[in-house]
Amino acid sequence: MDTRTNTTCRKQAWSLRYKGSHHKIRATEGSTLIPYPAMLDVPRELVRYVGRLLHAERRRRGTPTGSRRLTCFYQALFALAWFRSKPNIRLHGLAFDLSQATAYRYLHEVIDVLAAQAPDLHQALDRAAADDIPHLILDGKIFDSDRCRITTTSVKGETIDAWFSGKTGDFGGNIQALCEPGGFPIWTSDVEPGGVVDIEAARCHVLPAVYPRTHTMPVLADPGYQGAGHGVTVPFRRSADGNISASTTAPATASSAHSAASENAASHSSLNAGPRSSTPHSAPAESVISSVPPSSSSISNTGGSAETQ
Repeated sequence: MDTRTNTTCRKQAWSLRYKGSHHKIRATEGSTLIPYPAMLDVPRELVRYVGRLLHAERRRRGTPTGSRRLTCFYQALFALAWFRSKPNIRLHGLAFDLSQATAYRYLHEVIDVLAAQAPDLHQALDRAAADDIPHLILDGKIFDSDRCRITTTSVKGETIDAWFSGKTGDFGGNIQALCEPGGFPIWTSDVEPGGVVDIEAARCHVLPAVYPRTHTMPVLADPGYQGAGHGVTVPFRRSADGNISASTTAPATASSAHSAASENAASHSSLNAGPRSSTPHSAPAESVISSVPPSSSSISNTGGSAETQ
């Protein structure tokens, strides 16, 4: 079978037919693709909710009725199925009779309407304060991306790939997140190139809005945020001789030990598509303190300049 015949068969193999609310898939005889039933384990109401968002967006754009390959409901189903298992986008599009370009476009439309529902940073902080959350966790994650040709100049004056992350040794984007003590993200930032380190991304997107609230909601972070400023608490390693300056031993209380344990938990447990989780704030302070290795880490409140070892 030549390439042209094979392509024709693949296009005919999966044809979508709509009749009321029924979605039928039909394969032609002699096709190289075999259809099979599949189940999506998400609530139908979630699909309907995303479909309503897409319907509102199509009305805003003035999209003519019947001009799209998929209805709003099935576009939502297409995107949620992709979110659930991250299949190959080309093959996933074929299952819905979509070309690769249309599949990407439909997926990005759903991402855009969902992102528009997310609260901004100030709204997220207001909600956290209203819920009496005792502290927040700041963390950054590099999400994989294709290689980008954008370049930048390094601190050494060399030309480097802006989206290449030394943290992961691959291309990606840096996204900052604020999380509840249990690790649930309440806000995520816009993406920065992977070459941007966490402290720089945080200074751009997070810290200016967080500083006024740190007296009631201190922020815990990993060592990549040393020097973040007042109210942002980070762990640090002891020096080789075991000595710690007086300014860094002062915060070593039950509260700071709780902070260290929360950060350690966050650094060892990462969500699949978001920031790291941590010890819940409802855990007793004694159990948290006991989990902190007394000889391996201490805590430092980065007020102004960080202690470097």
